[in-house]
Amino acid sequence: MNTLSAENSLVLIIDIQEKLVAALNKDVVVSNSLKVASAAKSLGIPVILTEQYPKGLGSTVQPLKDVLPENSEIIEKTYFNALLEDGLLDKIKSYDKKQIVIFGIETHICVYQTASALIEEGFDVYVIKDACASRNKYEFKQGIDAMVANGVKVYCVEIALFDWLKGAKNPKFKEVQALIK
Repeated sequence: MNTLSAENSLVLIIDIQEKLVAALNKDVVVSNSLKVASAAKSLGIPVILTEQYPKGLGSTVQPLKDVLPENSEIIEKTYFNALLEDGLLDKIKSYDKKQIVIFGIETHICVYQTASALIEEGFDVYVIKDACASRNKYEFKQGIDAMVANGVKVYCVEIALFDWLKGAKNPKFKEVQALIK
């Protein structure tokens, strides 16, 4: 399948943490991550978050924590490829979802390495480009290009949300549409 299905998706949010966001000069990644996380909550899509060395980089930004689905899990990590953390791959597999929607900070390091590892594990991986960031534009572009070369599909927030909805008759349509108005 080339489009997202809410029933077959899991959202993996990578390192949208206080000190990383502060280094970016803009909060676009935060506002767009809020839209995706809120839509996931509305549509019953599971969410897993990672935090890279939270003692040094802070925890997930509070606005994002505030909109997460109830059973979301936050996984501390020190590896750039989140799948190298003990138990995370098994946790992802336990949801029995084929499509992994991934985004976060930094695009060319942790998002790239994790997305590439997910492809190697046989998942369909969709990176939400406008919910990703790197400190440097060149590195951001290289990270996106490298993911595409590895088979990751590049989406934006609105493509993902409307793919999940499928149509205006979805009972959650107005609730999700309101996130982007």
